[in-house]
Amino acid sequence: MQHEKDAGVVDTGSLVRRWITYAAGIYLLTMGVSLAIRAGIGISPQSSLTRTMTLVFPSVSQGTFNFILELLMLLLTYLAMPKDFKLRNFLALIPAFVLAAFLDLNLMLTSWIVLDAYAAKFLLLVFADATLAFGLFLMIRANLVLMPVDMFVNTIFKRTGRKWGNIKTAFDCTLLVTSAAIGLICLGAPHFIREGTIINGILVGQYIKLYFFLFKKFSRD
Repeated sequence: MQHEKDAGVVDTGSLVRRWITYAAGIYLLTMGVSLAIRAGIGISPQSSLTRTMTLVFPSVSQGTFNFILELLMLLLTYLAMPKDFKLRNFLALIPAFVLAAFLDLNLMLTSWIVLDAYAAKFLLLVFADATLAFGLFLMIRANLVLMPVDMFVNTIFKRTGRKWGNIKTAFDCTLLVTSAAIGLICLGAPHFIREGTIINGILVGQYIKLYFFLFKKFSRD
């Protein structure tokens, strides 16, 4: 969802340039997710759910589970507001598929990273969140297609009129509870939900604010 404060950042120029920016954003986002997983001290709610599912069904990749989640969110978007659902909303599955492919690729590229020292894990998580946030920043700047997950959150926002931030928080908490429940039932304990989950929630938002600030500052100079 585009806010007024984003207006000075959003690119309204060449469509080709915006798609390149968007694709680069997706790649960096998935690289950040992959590095956060390798840090091993907790990941975001969405990643914790899809990562947990790979432990329950080891033959299915995390990218595949992420795409399934996006597909489910698109279905829920339709069920929430069927009259407002447009055929063009299915276009959101294209970047969702690309994200799934990039995620599996980057998980493979980072598979060699194994850290023992907690300080190293923490620093990697901080860098991962910075990378993830920059990917999100580029996607916001491109201003093209919302991912189905974001589309669903926006739909609930329009349907209920409640604060967008509160809806997003409730949505993330639902993903966390679902991830923890699946972990308890199928694996005996929750996985991937640790202090890094909280750190991720704090840092990503702050990084995006920083990127907005820096872009506006240097674009004026």
